Amino acid sequence: MNNPTEALISPNHRDSESGLLGRFIFWFSIAFALFHIWANTFATLPELTLAAIHFAGFGLLCALTLPAWKGAPLWLDAAIGLAAFACGIYVIFAFDWIYDRQGIKFIWSDWLFAVMAILIILELSRRVAGIFIPIMTLFFLSYMTWMGPMISGLFKFPGLTWETTLFRSYIEVAGMFGPIARISATFVFMFILFGAFLLRSGAGEFVIDLARAVAGRMVGGAGLVAVIGSALTGTVSGSAVANTVSTGSITIPLMKKAGFPAKFAAGVEASASTGGQIMPPIMGAGAFVMATYTQISYLTIVAVSVLPALLYFFSVAVWVRIEAKKQHMVHGDDDAPSVREVFARGGISFLLPLGILIGMLMSGFTPTYAAAYAILAVIAASWLTPNKMGPKAIAEALALGTRNMITTAILLIAVGIVVMTVSTTGIGNTLSLVLADWADGNLMIALFLIALVSLILGMGLPVTASYIVLATLSAPALKELMLNDVVIAKIASGTLPQEAHAIFMLASPEALTKLAAPMPLVEAKELYALMPRDFAHTLFEQAVSPAALTTALLSAHMIIFWLSQDSNVTPPVCLTAFAAAAIAKTPPMATGFTAWRIAKGLYIVPVLFAYTPILSGDWTAAITISCFAAIGIYAIAAGFEGFAEQPLVLWLRPVIFAAGIALIWPLPIVWHLLLAALVIALILLSNRLKSRSLSKN
Repeated sequence: MNNPTEALISPNHRDSESGLLGRFIFWFSIAFALFHIWANTFATLPELTLAAIHFAGFGLLCALTLPAWKGAPLWLDAAIGLAAFACGIYVIFAFDWIYDRQGIKFIWSDWLFAVMAILIILELSRRVAGIFIPIMTLFFLSYMTWMGPMISGLFKFPGLTWETTLFRSYIEVAGMFGPIARISATFVFMFILFGAFLLRSGAGEFVIDLARAVAGRMVGGAGLVAVIGSALTGTVSGSAVANTVSTGSITIPLMKKAGFPAKFAAGVEASASTGGQIMPPIMGAGAFVMATYTQISYLTIVAVSVLPALLYFFSVAVWVRIEAKKQHMVHGDDDAPSVREVFARGGISFLLPLGILIGMLMSGFTPTYAAAYAILAVIAASWLTPNKMGPKAIAEALALGTRNMITTAILLIAVGIVVMTVSTTGIGNTLSLVLADWADGNLMIALFLIALVSLILGMGLPVTASYIVLATLSAPALKELMLNDVVIAKIASGTLPQEAHAIFMLASPEALTKLAAPMPLVEAKELYALMPRDFAHTLFEQAVSPAALTTALLSAHMIIFWLSQDSNVTPPVCLTAFAAAAIAKTPPMATGFTAWRIAKGLYIVPVLFAYTPILSGDWTAAITISCFAAIGIYAIAAGFEGFAEQPLVLWLRPVIFAAGIALIWPLPIVWHLLLAALVIALILLSNRLKSRSLSKN
């Protein structure tokens, strides 16, 4: 299996695998990984200290492995790396020095290291992700200082001095070394290390073999292997591109050999690997960031994400089966191993560590602590397989995990500056108000606008960074729109709590009388529109249960997180699809459009987040919603393609497509049962009509 590190390093990366430089990077990476394990399990370091050392080490590694340009001299990159290291160490002491001076009074060294740290993180983020993040960061810093006072209207900001701005960006626990950097140094790095140990133990081969054993003999089995393999890899992989490179090098040739068109094979792998970003427990670092933002427990987020993730992979599998039927594939992979054979060869090395990880999380241990013990479990479990991990393998896994973390660490530290400027200036609240005005109270319009913005951001930002920026800017508005619908429904049904009535009396003296009885939904909306928007937060706390408030907050963030994934498969910039195209040797842009077509679940499932209680923690409701949604997804794909088990007659396609849409919409269960039966009956009828037509010919 290919090394996933390859997918995370620029094409112009320096050859750092051999020679003195290679040895230094290898041993430094091992030491740095061990430091993080120690800091996250045994030590109690101040947040700033841990984040600063995190930046110091990864700044040095990034500069040494990713040159400023192709052929750049090593001495230049070494100087930048050492400067980054010095900036990380200096800030640990500068924090106390400044407060000892009783105020933000910069001396010459503070100015030097603060400016140097900002310039270095901008340069390193350019190396790992292009020019977009540096430009965006400079824009927000400019808005915070000199640009804000020049703007009139809603977005006017009085501006801060450069001394205050640099203090918040570099020295205070807010910008480069704020909450986002802490997430990177704790949860994210520990789980990427865990994934590296699993890969080194041979779990990658087990994943593909297990997928072949489960689905290889089915119709379209090679494509289903890609779906299942990417889902399993996604449980421990933090990168859709790395997932594509590692599993796609095996599954894409398998699909082509089975008869799938090369472009479709690449699209399936890209779509399935994108699903790895939403697959618990890691979710491409999204679960950790979301837990910090929302203050909802990591375990809760992971638990409610399982069914939606399975729905997404089911949606990809549906496209695979339809294409297999189109290509008249009757048989699967007759050489696929049995499940018994796969588990006998090394299943314990994958399942035991995951079981320990999940068990510890459910027992209340912190994710970082659980990840550390899961790493030990990988080493122990490997000795029950032919691929035993000795000192050399452990060292290689530590180095691999550190190398795989370089890109993510640099990006999260850089994005921390953007998040700091958004919270300091209040531009996030302003943009939320603008979004709410544009949507005019319509949640579906808001979803469309967020999807559009996330696609644009995704052209220049990696998925996790895109989610962080977009959540900071738009999550409050999205949460408010969802709660608006809850309150309006309570007004219409006459169940609004008494303590909330007084707020409406401020807008309309007759409100108290109206609220005492049920009213038409249109009238409820009109009454709600009269309420002063400044009282919305108070109203929600009075009218909505704490559980519903939590569900709305989680749903808003989950919608944004899922929609942020579409940049992986949506042209013109879709790195996951491009990586798959390179393996399949297909046109990158055409492959991107194919992947986008297959990955429709990225747009369908967020509708469930917005309009149904699938994330509420009510498992009966979640399973019911998921079952009907699965039938709806199948119907949408069949109507879109004009093909189910056999070609659909033309006049049935829009009917089945519309029924599929309705199955995703929040309707009474009786209607869903009738619609599900209708979809199945229509597909059977169409197949019957086609069979008769073929028999006559």
